[in-house]
Amino acid sequence: MKLILFFIFAFISQPAFAKTKPPAYSPGVPKPTHSEVRYGKHERNVLDFWKAESKSPAPVAFVIHGGGWKGGSKERLDRFADPDALLQKGISIVAINYRYVTSDESPPVKAPLHDAARALQFVRSKAKKWNIDKKRIGAAGGSAGACSSLWLAFHDDLADPKNKDPILRESSRLQCAAVTGAQTTLDPKQMKEWTPNSKYGGHAFGLHPFDTFLKKRKEIMPWIKEYSPYANVTKDDPPIFLQYKSSPALGQVQKDPTHTSNFGVKLQEHCLANGVKCELYYPSGPKTKHSDTTSFLITHLQK
Repeated sequence: MKLILFFIFAFISQPAFAKTKPPAYSPGVPKPTHSEVRYGKHERNVLDFWKAESKSPAPVAFVIHGGGWKGGSKERLDRFADPDALLQKGISIVAINYRYVTSDESPPVKAPLHDAARALQFVRSKAKKWNIDKKRIGAAGGSAGACSSLWLAFHDDLADPKNKDPILRESSRLQCAAVTGAQTTLDPKQMKEWTPNSKYGGHAFGLHPFDTFLKKRKEIMPWIKEYSPYANVTKDDPPIFLQYKSSPALGQVQKDPTHTSNFGVKLQEHCLANGVKCELYYPSGPKTKHSDTTSFLITHLQK
């Protein structure tokens, strides 16, 4: 009987142990030059760095993983950009982890967004040691990581020249951003107008379900203005590339409302109206110069 109970326990416990297996890069991703480099105090404030062969300071692709700001890891790097292609073109790479949305910050989305900013500032602080060109850093990411990338691209510089922390004296601005499946706004009213079956975003502000998020919109408008990429677009922002898997259908129910290209259509419209270059790619869409994030990054980071 004891033997039977042992095997039953072992069988039940096996999935739990499997879940604790640490994430790993795909076999085709080269080994980082530096791994698990700490840029902040939290356990998830770590990044990996790949140093490109370059006599002069190299540009950097700064990659932010997706996962709804509730999951995922930097080891998903190759889902958002091609590391081999970037390194072959002399572009160094950074892939970051960050805090997920947390009640420790108000609003919760401040955690992943400000961690991304600090990681970017940290990378700039390593410019001499890692042979980095501070002026040529472009972000890439998917889904929530795409939203984070766009927020960095559009938000005013967070650099604080007089801060005691030398990392926070560095710029948080980008030269470009190339993203996939991006949520381009965190305004529930806009989401609902663009895509009637929208359901994403309330967790960024600690509001569930989406109806509550929509109902509380006016109360949290200062947060929306601060953290929504769309709300931060100004004429001095860098060029953007948006990639989606399906065609848009504004005002219509979408199969995947969280990653619909409706987001891309409306952001491109807004960017162009403000004098910001914005390229939008989706299958069977208008012809574009680039069809993926990697080619866009290479074009703009090699300038």
